[in-house]
Amino acid sequence: MSMLAADPELIRIGNCSGFYGDRLSAMREMLDGGQLDVLTGDYLAELTMLILGRDRMKDPSLGYAKTFVRQIEDCLGLALERNVQIVTNAGGLNPAGLAQQLRKVAADLGLDAKVAHVEGDDLLSRAGELGLGAPLTANAYLGAWGIVECLNAGADIVVTGRVTDASVIVGPAAAHFGWGRTDYDQLAGAVVAGHVIECGTQATGGNFAFFTELADLGRPGFPIAEVRRDGSSVITKHHGTGGAVTVDTVAAQLMYEIQSARYAGPDVTARLDSIELSQDGPDRVLISGVTGEAPPPQLKVSLNTLGGFRNEMEFILTGLDIEAKAALAQRQLESWLPVRPAELTWTLARLDRPDAETEEQASALLRCVVRDPDPNKVGRSFSNVAVELALASYPGASFTSLPGNGSPYGVYTPGFVDATEVPHAAVLPQGTRVAVEPASDTRELAEVAEPELPDPLPASGTRRAPLGTVALARSGDKGGNANIGVWVRTDEQWRWLAHTLTVEAIKQLLPEAAALTVTRHVLPNLRAVNFIIEGLLGQGVAYQARFDPQAKGLGEWLRSRHIDIPLELL
Repeated sequence: MSMLAADPELIRIGNCSGFYGDRLSAMREMLDGGQLDVLTGDYLAELTMLILGRDRMKDPSLGYAKTFVRQIEDCLGLALERNVQIVTNAGGLNPAGLAQQLRKVAADLGLDAKVAHVEGDDLLSRAGELGLGAPLTANAYLGAWGIVECLNAGADIVVTGRVTDASVIVGPAAAHFGWGRTDYDQLAGAVVAGHVIECGTQATGGNFAFFTELADLGRPGFPIAEVRRDGSSVITKHHGTGGAVTVDTVAAQLMYEIQSARYAGPDVTARLDSIELSQDGPDRVLISGVTGEAPPPQLKVSLNTLGGFRNEMEFILTGLDIEAKAALAQRQLESWLPVRPAELTWTLARLDRPDAETEEQASALLRCVVRDPDPNKVGRSFSNVAVELALASYPGASFTSLPGNGSPYGVYTPGFVDATEVPHAAVLPQGTRVAVEPASDTRELAEVAEPELPDPLPASGTRRAPLGTVALARSGDKGGNANIGVWVRTDEQWRWLAHTLTVEAIKQLLPEAAALTVTRHVLPNLRAVNFIIEGLLGQGVAYQARFDPQAKGLGEWLRSRHIDIPLELL
């Protein structure tokens, strides 16, 4: 074990990427902006694995995030000069290939960089025997201990495949402090810090419900976690960068894409109901009190398959009789199609308003989406028929796009395998392969009983107003499910929210969820409730079941809905 930072009691871990396609200049901005010990980047999402899988189908040498290579070409010298280790999951489906490419970059630049990688997450060749079907990609979520092995061997850069998003932060912290496999509270604290910074600028004011309160959101800086030996951390950013780090911006990211009060991972299960947040100065938020438990015995597996082919046409309906125009277009198109695709769905977005001052404000959008295993059934045989209606249908018929062929779409499903079935391994800079054993101490996941709620507010006068007048929210996707985390700032608001925003209330406020299974999880320390809406996103983001396929705006829709709010809270 070797120290990664000069301070034995603290390690400064920054982030420079929240997704594949994030700000390309962020790596240089973080290295130039101030002191860091480690720089991390998250490039993998459920959709990204499908994109990389299609890359690999075209060229087996690919399957990794190519933008990361460009960043290293620009910044490797600077990182080595400043003694900043880089840890990233940009290896995607081919971490060994990315590591080899990085060695070539270093050689071309005349630099001596020690590159290591972590592998074993790719289960595609064994998917059938493991009961995972026949997917395009099958990747288990590994933990942090392979990263620890690489860093302890002196790696300047560590690239991984599919590890949990927080693992690229947990690994450096565990290596620096010498934590053991059962130091659960410390590991859980690092997981929470990692969850906060892994989505980049979402922790510094991006995608923030009360964004109008922030003085400078022009170009938010990327976040930093100052992790301490006891697992507590301070979330901050480089001085002089845009955005802000407040209790609420940190809480917003904590509520992103979570489920129950137990946040399970391959190394530890973090108790989200134990988190305490406090402001620790300008742009500094302390995370403390986090407790951890043994991880579950199984690892989650990301499975992507090609579901078939998809196409859509969107009709513009303007002026009067919108419903009748939509019905005519739908009746005509369905009767004119030579063969009906396996799936054909219609949605009518009533964006029009009466007596509109512009034509656009007088128009609604009617969207027809088709899916089928046969590309011919959703290709020009569909889109050409839609265009043939142009002179034969409702008055003012027009479209938002030209006809075209269908495109393949993906289906995401989660799977689970015993951790003992996954050959987690670290390949050190000198080429030595080190097997990483799975956790020996495990604990089956169980639901957390709902905590005691605060006393409700006494009955008083109310006014109907948007929920977002007093509440913040953040929403996201987990496969076909969506989550919405909602929280408030004061104890009095919490006394109202905890008793008001029930599952039944969510189903009334969000009619699209009325027929679906909705569960609520209560996090009193954060004055928050988190809802899981099962099946709202169909079969995952690549399936594009809704116009907002990742549920990014779902929380903002909820905040815009009107509800009776006590006058004293307004």
